[in-house]
Amino acid sequence: MTRNRLNLATLLILALSAPLPLTVAAQSLPQDADASVPAKNYITAVNPDLTITYRLYAPAAQHVDVVTGATPVTYIPHQMTKDDKGVWSWTSDKQKPNLYEYFFNVDGLRIADPGSAMPKPQRQVNTSLIRVPGSILDVRNVAHGEVRTLTYHSAALNAERQVAVWTPPGYTDASSPLPVLYFYHGFGDTGRSALDQGRIPQIMDNLLAEKKIVPMLVVIPDTETDAKGVVPEDYVTKDRRKEFYPRNAAAADKELTEDIIPLISKTFRVRDDAAGRALAGLSQGGYQTLVSGMTHLDQFGWLATFSGVSTTTVPNAEVEKRFAEADKINAQLKNFTVVVGEKDVVTGKDIAGLKSELEQRKIKFDYHEYPNLGHEMDVWRPAYAEFVQKIFK
Repeated sequence: MTRNRLNLATLLILALSAPLPLTVAAQSLPQDADASVPAKNYITAVNPDLTITYRLYAPAAQHVDVVTGATPVTYIPHQMTKDDKGVWSWTSDKQKPNLYEYFFNVDGLRIADPGSAMPKPQRQVNTSLIRVPGSILDVRNVAHGEVRTLTYHSAALNAERQVAVWTPPGYTDASSPLPVLYFYHGFGDTGRSALDQGRIPQIMDNLLAEKKIVPMLVVIPDTETDAKGVVPEDYVTKDRRKEFYPRNAAAADKELTEDIIPLISKTFRVRDDAAGRALAGLSQGGYQTLVSGMTHLDQFGWLATFSGVSTTTVPNAEVEKRFAEADKINAQLKNFTVVVGEKDVVTGKDIAGLKSELEQRKIKFDYHEYPNLGHEMDVWRPAYAEFVQKIFK
């Protein structure tokens, strides 16, 4: 009897610890799309007439919108309809050649398009991209440069970091020393933002093929340092300008001057004179340009801030001290570009304040305001293309 009781107890323990049958576990898994139809039937695509059909397979959803637009001010929700296969869809009007942002609102949940291979490069991805062909953003049949990724130890940050470098077609280690543009992306994005959404490789290839720019390197650091106490996700929005931006800018400035510029000089054949070095950035990256460019004015000959945060809302002692030396700035910089979208509600105040101060102090700068646009890539991509056509000539 004792032996039988032990056997029964052992069997009971084994039964309770055994995995649930597959049929029970499978109840929590999502339903797959119909494998008998091609994937094109349920993924987003550009049509031959340049309309876009947005699609999402979500058979259990009750309501789905596709939201188009680049900023909360310009977001437009479009109600989608569901077919008998569980695919939601909506087709746009004909679109101009460009790279567009969109996301889905599924029963109140914002998601990127799971059927797209083009997520917006963000630290927390919630947006997708789709390209309507026919612009400078396309991959054309021209000579192509290369994008190289360098992994290095940052002594300034005590961390392993990466930086992307675009080299022009035909560049080799035996090439003549080339000028360098350092470019910083904006808040909330990753280092790939300038590559995938900014389309820097395509813009550079196409402009170079048209002989509108000179050969140069473009170096793209990660604007976010993630240094101790400087992780953006640790800050609430209202404290970002007061606490996060100054700390991150100081850390990124050290990384740029102590790690990145020496790394580029060691790895590539580049010019080491100020006239052969440019610095530019958008939004938060524009603030980085202002801080590093003014703090180390003697190291740069060209600066550009695209819709950048400025000392109007994020004071910086070094920048303000330098602004008092208008003659030195005017003598040093061959070009100082400032641009903004007319309807920018994020950094419009920053740029307005910067513009006013530069004018008051008689610091020379090129200014351009993009009409009817806000804080968005439709400002920054054209601004970038215009700036690189000015520099190193």
